[in-house]
Amino acid sequence: MFQKFLLGFENIPSHYRALILAGGLTIFWLIEGAIPLFRHSYNKWKHAGVNIFFTITTIIVNFAFALVIVNASRWSIAHSFGVLQWLQLPFWAQLLVGLLVLDLIGAYLIHLIQHKVKWMWRFHMIHHADNYVDTTTANRHHPVESVFRAVFTLLAVIICGSPMWLVMLYQSFSVLLSQFNHANIHLPHWLDKGLSFIIVSPDMHKVHHHFKRPDTDTNYGNIFPFWDWIFGTYSNTPANKVQYGLDILEGRNPNSLVDQLKMPFDGNLNAGK
Repeated sequence: MFQKFLLGFENIPSHYRALILAGGLTIFWLIEGAIPLFRHSYNKWKHAGVNIFFTITTIIVNFAFALVIVNASRWSIAHSFGVLQWLQLPFWAQLLVGLLVLDLIGAYLIHLIQHKVKWMWRFHMIHHADNYVDTTTANRHHPVESVFRAVFTLLAVIICGSPMWLVMLYQSFSVLLSQFNHANIHLPHWLDKGLSFIIVSPDMHKVHHHFKRPDTDTNYGNIFPFWDWIFGTYSNTPANKVQYGLDILEGRNPNSLVDQLKMPFDGNLNAGK
């Protein structure tokens, strides 16, 4: 029954995926109101409007790449190319290994690269410019950054040799986990710490949004925390010590769409990398 349910993700309708995104935002938005980590004094609806705009542009870019990713998956299976095709694992192992490979390449690696390559970092700064990180921040990506991420998702599918049911499952899981670990929620320390051994927890990811280095360059993970441990990019700075934003963007308006869209092309901006 469980296997049949997961295989059903291959044909999941687009409106179901939209419901997953909207449902996650709604649920975590409500939880933020009940148990916030930080009690910010700001217009939450105005703040959300900017981030929802970038969420919509992210969706548009992902739809533009959808057919290419589907064809890449079909090609990998038809030509027996990729990790899963070479190993011929049982279903449970295919599920686990596939999610790990997709997360490593499609999330952790591109995230790390954007912090290391200066011209890519200029686009990623828009994500870090948010001074009030909450669940709507999850998909706050400049459209060009969304293209970077879509390209690496495509590479991940090919290298993994992933069937489409696994790609769709991964993307659905990725959306929900990103909304969860960006959410402005306070969990008991024991619970957040326990979760952080399995998935990227809210407190773990909040450190990545600290306004200055070296914490800005840590905790890149999206779903799994293992990559940060393995590659030495983990930080255990307490989340309640975090100050959001970027020191190099002082004086800029993170809620101005025009400024955020133009910022990567501002030759007067010292990107700090």
